[in-house]
Amino acid sequence: MIFMIVKRPRRLDGVSYVGYHRYFLTICTDFRRRLFTDAAVASGVVDQLLRTAAFLDFAVLAYCVMPDHLHALVEAKSEQSDLQPFMKRFKQITGFTYRQDAKRHLWQPGYHERILRDDEATETVVRYVLENPIRSGLTSALGDYPFAGSGVYDLEGLRTAWERQT
Repeated sequence: MIFMIVKRPRRLDGVSYVGYHRYFLTICTDFRRRLFTDAAVASGVVDQLLRTAAFLDFAVLAYCVMPDHLHALVEAKSEQSDLQPFMKRFKQITGFTYRQDAKRHLWQPGYHERILRDDEATETVVRYVLENPIRSGLTSALGDYPFAGSGVYDLEGLRTAWERQT
């Protein structure tokens, strides 16, 4: 028997996903399979996330590839930056590559996004993303998990910013 996920998270009505916004993204693997326990698959997803972001004018402020999902905080870098083509390209390329090797789907349909308000601190969301493997028991220290990082910040800079907050 084949099951198929057909419901996708809807985009918000009346919201423009074009322009200077920050998005907290969650993308789940197909049927929440633990596909990112394979280091080559997880690394390929990280590499493509960073390439797609650079190509479509986004900055990846933080990412974390967990065994069955991906969290990312991305920021548009221009008035023309458009989240929907960014996500479509990223999922399409990674999904195609994975399907060529594994003969199965990588992602669930759709993705979840939260647009950050102007008053929400970027560092707080970055910290949440990067501490995800610690909360899940995959590692005990920040910076030890190989599939969490940032395309913008270095770990020492983040630690310094977090120490100022506490």
